[in-house]
Amino acid sequence: MLVLITYDVSTTSGAGQRRLRKVSKICQNYGQRVQNSVFECVVDAAQFAVLKMKLIEIIDQSEDSLRFYRLGNQYKTKVEHIGIKESLDLEGPLIL
Repeated sequence: MLVLITYDVSTTSGAGQRRLRKVSKICQNYGQRVQNSVFECVVDAAQFAVLKMKLIEIIDQSEDSLRFYRLGNQYKTKVEHIGIKESLDLEGPLIL
């Protein structure tokens, strides 16, 4: 399923800046960045549960926020892109 993850981490302190880097790094392990604080991740239900738990453990819920949009398995008909930075086919072959 495709999950869109958005986050807003307070960076007014050093601790907030560290949280922001950790959130970004974890999201990069599961998907691709499509905007500064927005990631598209193709995961199964178990991977999503682990990803969500890792992110919740990092953020400070009194200062930061996370949003998860589950677009499901038929996401290709639900996502439209216009402009630069075309999306990668997350389920296609990886060519290095």
